[in-house]
Amino acid sequence: MNTKKISLKDIAVKAGVSTALVSYVLNGKEKESRVGQEIAKKIKEIASELNYQPNHLAKSLRSGKTHTIGLVIADISNPFFANIARVVEDEAKKSGYTVIIGSSDEKAEKAWDLLNVLINRQVDGFIIVSSEHSESHIRHLKERNIPFVLLDRHFPDLQTDFVATNNYKASYDAGVHLVEGGYEHIGLIAYKSDMYHMRERIRGYRQALKDHHFDLNPNWLKEVRFENIEKEVKIAIDEMISSKDKVDSIIFATYGLAINGLKYINELKLKVPSDLAIVSFGQAEVFDLYYCPITYLKQPLEMLGKTSVELLLEKLKNPDVGMKQILMEAKLIVRDSSMARSLHKIS
Repeated sequence: MNTKKISLKDIAVKAGVSTALVSYVLNGKEKESRVGQEIAKKIKEIASELNYQPNHLAKSLRSGKTHTIGLVIADISNPFFANIARVVEDEAKKSGYTVIIGSSDEKAEKAWDLLNVLINRQVDGFIIVSSEHSESHIRHLKERNIPFVLLDRHFPDLQTDFVATNNYKASYDAGVHLVEGGYEHIGLIAYKSDMYHMRERIRGYRQALKDHHFDLNPNWLKEVRFENIEKEVKIAIDEMISSKDKVDSIIFATYGLAINGLKYINELKLKVPSDLAIVSFGQAEVFDLYYCPITYLKQPLEMLGKTSVELLLEKLKNPDVGMKQILMEAKLIVRDSSMARSLHKIS
């Protein structure tokens, strides 16, 4: 069995041209070197016939670039992040970049370990969905002049490139939608977190009620810990539906919160939307499969992923390019779970 690695010289000998000419053609520089179309085609056919595999290590050593991007996401089990990872990977591939993906599981320590592993792997830059308490990681990258773009989450006190959803507006829209549907006791279940995107979702909810002259009952807003989500969501719902002014609707600030909440609502044998109307952040197939299709805030994940890659590649090409901070709008997809109260009896 012949295991000899095919070199540029092997292709050059068979094509009857110089090694330099083969290198130009296989690196996509035919136009620069003014190679005729016929000879360029012949070189590519021979390379394919011999099953030539480029030596990426040697190329990296010459250019100082590895053509790899480190993607650090918060939670790979969340369909939103899994889908964003796929978009980032596909988009990067179009420009010849490989993406190395790691999940921090919402833990700053794990995120730090991943960053260091990827820095040691000499990735050219990062796309990061930050976890809580990871501001120091971002400062570290800035100090070392390592290119990066923050995706979905950012820190308002740190001047960085980012691509994110307008979380305030999305949450505000959810609140207004329920108010206009005739709901009067609107609750929100969010994570207990200092992350800016979560505080914005809470702020949007509060403002929607305030603008429509609703007094915010403290018992309608619940914040639970990510590491104890199942238990604390149950406690939150119990408290929200057992008080004197019990909620008639709930906004879930994330997909994970919604899934845990809906499971418990089923256990309690509460009906959606007649007992509780539901709106959630994040899109997922499970929202279609639920007996009552769930109203959700559709974040522009395709554009979020694509734009983050575009910004990073622009920074890699031109390190002096100006900082870009992009907010995108979510779209409220209205389904049966938040049907207007006036329609309950009719349906």
